[in-house]
Amino acid sequence: MASVHYREIEGRSGGFYLLIGALGALILAGLAAAWTMEHQGHHITGMTNRIVWGAPHVFAVFLIVAASGALNVASIASVFGRELYKPLARLSGLLAITLLAGGLAVLVLDLGRPERLIVAMTHYNFKSIFAWNIFLYTGFFAIVALYLWTMFERRMNGHSKGAGLAAFIWRLVLTTGTGSIFGFLVARQAYDSALLAPMFIIMSFSFGLAIFVLVLMAACSWTGRALGDVVLNRLRTLLGVFVASVLYFVAVHHLTNLYIARQYDVERFFLWDGGIYPWIFWFGQILVGGVLPLALLFGPRSRRAVAAAAVAVIAGGFAQVYVLIIGGQAYPQLMFPGKEVSSSFFDGVVASYAPSLPELGLGVGGVALALALTVVALKVLPFLPRSLADGDVEHAAA
Repeated sequence: MASVHYREIEGRSGGFYLLIGALGALILAGLAAAWTMEHQGHHITGMTNRIVWGAPHVFAVFLIVAASGALNVASIASVFGRELYKPLARLSGLLAITLLAGGLAVLVLDLGRPERLIVAMTHYNFKSIFAWNIFLYTGFFAIVALYLWTMFERRMNGHSKGAGLAAFIWRLVLTTGTGSIFGFLVARQAYDSALLAPMFIIMSFSFGLAIFVLVLMAACSWTGRALGDVVLNRLRTLLGVFVASVLYFVAVHHLTNLYIARQYDVERFFLWDGGIYPWIFWFGQILVGGVLPLALLFGPRSRRAVAAAAVAVIAGGFAQVYVLIIGGQAYPQLMFPGKEVSSSFFDGVVASYAPSLPELGLGVGGVALALALTVVALKVLPFLPRSLADGDVEHAAA
C-alpha cells in the first residue's frame, strides 16, 4: 500500500482561536455547574430519590457509547483490511479517546462527591457491573493509546493489526458492559432485557460514526483539505446501514416486550400513554434519529444531506438515551407483582423530572471538553491526512 501523508492543522487563524475560546467557555460553564450542584446539593436539579440519573447521565452515556463507535472506522481499516479507511484511522482513534474522556468527566462530576471515585477505584465489588466498568474504561484508554502508537511510529506499523484487533474486542466488551448496566437492573421493568447489550453496540456504531463524519467534514473544510466523494460516499452508506440496524433492534426490543404479558404496561407507557416520553420516542428517536437520516442518506446525494443526517442521528441518539435512562426511572417500580399497592410513598405513580440549567450546563461542558481535546490534538499531532481527494485515496488503497 502507498504511504499516507499526515499533517497537523496550523491553528493560527482567528476562527481557530474563536473556536477554542467558545469551547473553553462551555467547559468553564460545565465546571461552574458541577461546583454549584456540589455546594448547593442536588436538590437544585430535577433529580430526586426516584430519578437519580438525570440529564448529565444522558450526556455521559451518549458520549461513552459514541466513543466506542468512533473507533469503528479504524477497526474497519486494520481488522477487516479495508485500505480505503486507513487514512482515517488516526482520527478515529483520537475521537474514541476524547469522547470517552468527555463522558467520564461528566459522570465523575455528577457524583456530587467526585473525590469518592478513589473509593470506587480501590474497593471492588465484582458482583457489580459498575466495578467492571472501571477496568473497561481505563483499559480502553490504554489499548487505544497503544493502537495509535502503532500507527504513528513507523517501526511499530507491523503491530497495528494486532493492536487494532485488541481494541476492537475491548470496545465490544466495553459497550456490552455499558448496556449491561441497564440490562442487569431487574428491579426496573424498562431496563431488564438481554437485548440492551447488543442494542448498545449497534447504537455505538451509529452515534460514533455520525460524530466522526461531522468532525471529518468540519476539519477538512476549515483547514482547506480535500475530501473526495469516494470516502464520503462510503461513510454515507455505512452510516445508513447502522441507522437502519438501530431501528431494527429498537423494533425487536419493543415487539418482544409487547409479546410478554407482564411488560405490556411498560410498553404502553413508552409508546403511547407515558406523557412526554412517547413524544420523545416517536418524534425524537424514531422520526428525527431514524427515518429522517435514512431519507437523507439514501436520497439525492449531497454533502449537506450527509451533514444533516449526521446531526439528526446525534439528536435522535440523545432522545433515545433520554427515553431509556429517564423514562426507565420515571416508570413506577413493580414492588409486588400481581398485587395492588397503596401507600404515601408515591407507589404506582409516574415520577416527574425536568432537567435543570446546571445539569444541562454540565452535560454540554462534557461535550465541549471532548471537542476541545480533539481540536488541540489535531494541532499538536498529525492526525489528519494532507488530502482525501478521490485520486489520492484511490492511489493509497491500490
